[in-house]
Amino acid sequence: MKQLRDLDLYNNQLAQLPESIIELKNLQKLNLGVNQFTHFPENIGGLKQLKELGLDCNQLTQLPESIRELTNLQTLYLRSNQLTSLPESIGELKNLQKLNLGFNRLTYLPETIGNLKNLQKLSLYDNQFVQLPETIGKLKMLQELRLNHIKLTQWPESMSKLKNLQLLAINSNHLTSLPESFGKLKNLQGLEIGYNQLTSLPESFGELKNLQRLEIDFNQLTSLPESFGELGNLQILCISTNRLIQLPNSIGKLKNLQKLYLHGNQLTQLPETIGELKQLEKLYLQQNQLTQLPESIGELTNLQDLYININKLIQLPESICKFFNLQRLDIRCNQLTQLPESIGELKNLQDLYLGGNQLIQLPESIKELRIAD
Repeated sequence: MKQLRDLDLYNNQLAQLPESIIELKNLQKLNLGVNQFTHFPENIGGLKQLKELGLDCNQLTQLPESIRELTNLQTLYLRSNQLTSLPESIGELKNLQKLNLGFNRLTYLPETIGNLKNLQKLSLYDNQFVQLPETIGKLKMLQELRLNHIKLTQWPESMSKLKNLQLLAINSNHLTSLPESFGKLKNLQGLEIGYNQLTSLPESFGELKNLQRLEIDFNQLTSLPESFGELGNLQILCISTNRLIQLPNSIGKLKNLQKLYLHGNQLTQLPETIGELKQLEKLYLQQNQLTQLPESIGELTNLQDLYININKLIQLPESICKFFNLQRLDIRCNQLTQLPESIGELKNLQDLYLGGNQLIQLPESIKELRIAD
C-alpha cells in the first residue's frame, strides 16, 4: 500500500491513526471527516506529499505548531470542530489554496494568515470573530471569502485590497456601513450582504461593474445611490425587507437584470425607467405601499412572474396586456374594483390570484385565459 495516493476514512469512529500511517509516503489525499478525533494526529506531519486533508466534523480544539510540516498542502478542511485558536505556523503553508474553518469557536486569526499568498478560497463563517487582522488584505490571490455569521461590526479597510475577489459572503453580521473603499473590489461577481444593519450604501458601490448577483435583503436601507445603475452586469438583485421608499431612476440601466426582489419595503411608486429592464423575468413587489403601476411596466415583455400582492393598488394599467410571456400574476390583497379588459390577452398566464380585493365583476375577456388546473 506504499503507493496509495488517496485514502478515504470518512464517517467512522476513529480517534487516532496508527504510527504506520507515515509509511504512506505517496499519499496525496486523506479524508478523516466525521470521526472522533479530539487531537490533530501528529503523525500526519510525516506525510510530506499530502495535498488535501479533510478533518471536518470532528472534535478538535486546537492545531499543533507542527502543521507547518505539511508544506505541499493545498486544501485543508476543518469545518465543524471546536477550534478556539490557530497556531502562528499556519502561515507557513505556502501552497495552501483552500481553507475552510467554518462552524468553530474562533475569536481571532493569527497575523500570519496574511502569509498564505496562494490562498484562493477562505471560509470563516459561523465563528465568533468581532474583527479580523489587517493582514488579511495581503491575500492577493483570494477569489472567494465567506464571513457570514461571525459577529463582524466593521469592514476592515485592508480587505478592500483583495482585487481578485469574485465572491464575498458577509451576511448575518452587525455591519452598519461600508466604506467608500469597498468600490475597489472591482472583480466581485457575487455579493451576499443581507441580514446586517446597513442604512445606506457608498456611492462607490457603482464601481462594482462585474457584479452579477447581489443579495442585500434584511437591512435598513431607505434609498439606493444613483450610481447603482452602473452595475450593468447585474442579473439577480435582492433588496427585499428593507425600508426603501423609492428607487433611483438609474435602475433602468440594469439591462441584464433577470430577477428583481423588492418585496417587504415601503415603496409608494416605481420609476418609469423600470420599463427599460427588458431582460427581467421575475419581479417581486409584494408587501409595499404601491397605489399604482407605471404604464411603462408593460414594456417588460419577458416577464414570467409578477407578484404585487399586499399593496394598495386601485387599478392596473392597460399596458399589462403586453406581458406576452407572463405565467404567474399575484394581485391579492389590494383595493382593485375592476380589471382592465386587456387582461384577456395574457395568453400564457397559468396562475392568477385575485383574492382579497373589491372586485364587483370580471371583464368578459377573462374567458380568453387558459388558466392551468
